[in-house]
Amino acid sequence: MIELAKGISVPEGRIRYHADNVMVRVPLDDAGRTAVREAIEQARSLRQSPCRPPVTDNERLCTRCSLAPVCLPEEARLAHNREWQPIRLFPEDDERQIIHVLEPGTAVGRCGEQIKISRRHQPTEILPGRQIGQIVLHSFSQISTQALYFCTEQAIGIHFVSGGGRYVGSFDARGGSIQRRIRQYAALSNSEKCLELARKLVICRGQGQRKFLMRGGRGKEASEELKKAINQMKIVLAQVPKAKGLENLLGLEGNLAALYFGALPYLIGNDVSPLLHFCGRNRRPPKDRFNALLSFGYALLLKDVMNAILSVGLEPALGFYHQPRSQASPLALDLMEIFRVPLVDMVVMGSINRGQWQPQTDFEVRGEQVWLSDAGRRRIVDLYESRKQETWKHPVTGYSLTYRRLLELEVRLLEKEWMGEGGLFGQLIVR
Repeated sequence: MIELAKGISVPEGRIRYHADNVMVRVPLDDAGRTAVREAIEQARSLRQSPCRPPVTDNERLCTRCSLAPVCLPEEARLAHNREWQPIRLFPEDDERQIIHVLEPGTAVGRCGEQIKISRRHQPTEILPGRQIGQIVLHSFSQISTQALYFCTEQAIGIHFVSGGGRYVGSFDARGGSIQRRIRQYAALSNSEKCLELARKLVICRGQGQRKFLMRGGRGKEASEELKKAINQMKIVLAQVPKAKGLENLLGLEGNLAALYFGALPYLIGNDVSPLLHFCGRNRRPPKDRFNALLSFGYALLLKDVMNAILSVGLEPALGFYHQPRSQASPLALDLMEIFRVPLVDMVVMGSINRGQWQPQTDFEVRGEQVWLSDAGRRRIVDLYESRKQETWKHPVTGYSLTYRRLLELEVRLLEKEWMGEGGLFGQLIVR
């Protein structure tokens, strides 16, 4: 630019590193100018291409690269070489708060670089925006357009849950990501690829359910019914890799779910109140306290899966196993299957066996319908969010992450399945 502006020739450029007292001289010759022009053209081509370039052979270049959490170079090398021992380049665990606004009539607004939460008959709460990761609006709470705009700028997820504990939706503020979604559309339009991913999903969930039942039977003499269910699940799981289509796979998954929920009552302790016992899965509305807890927990999980999908930039409306429906997004329902057992089922069962619930005050019974009370919703939110902060060593990558961060990692590993770097998705099975 100086040469063009001044009409002179610049033979050399100099870069001085004051901390090291080093001067680097860069010759500005014709070869250098040609190399720069070629690099610019290559960068333009890469920007226009829907294909991501391959991971570099020099792993040192990835250590400080800001795009390492996106392309996951260490995981890509592991996909091609199972002897590779990856180091964790995935971001540190997100320590920002997740704010649940449970009280109807609460107003969420913006005050400068802060979020203002105004509850009825309570002092206004003001929180720095940089300390917030998500805002979850339950029931009929409100949020201003100024706060929505600010949350979009700060990458703060906004999610809505009904007063009855049903996930309603998320504020989608994705920018760009179109190339990523083009690859998703191309991959998930392939029925064979969808069936392959669906098999992995059913095996992951079924194995997790079976391992949970096996874990529940340890340390005490398991009932014959529990042992029988565990053995039958093993037989059904062996048929999953042979499934010829999604319809066949749905039938096998239904059998696994029936066996699992049929055996779940045998994990409940003898000293637990009969009001908290489980007699089979039901929902919309839940007809007992155990199902009320499961349904609310699954709504919170669906919210977090959606948050991860939107953060990565995939299209939640296009899944590979669940079919399009009027409300919940298929891809979110797909990815939920991986985390149902560790993030909801285990939390609910553990809290019931530890006597953490008050059957009379934590629930509201309305005829045949059972809902969580205000106190009950606060309790399940606290238990669920605490569980997400626990760590789990990934069985394939070998490094540990919190469940909260694992949600995003699993979405990115799913994307790798159609990037030629598969084999890492759907491996999170309870031990």
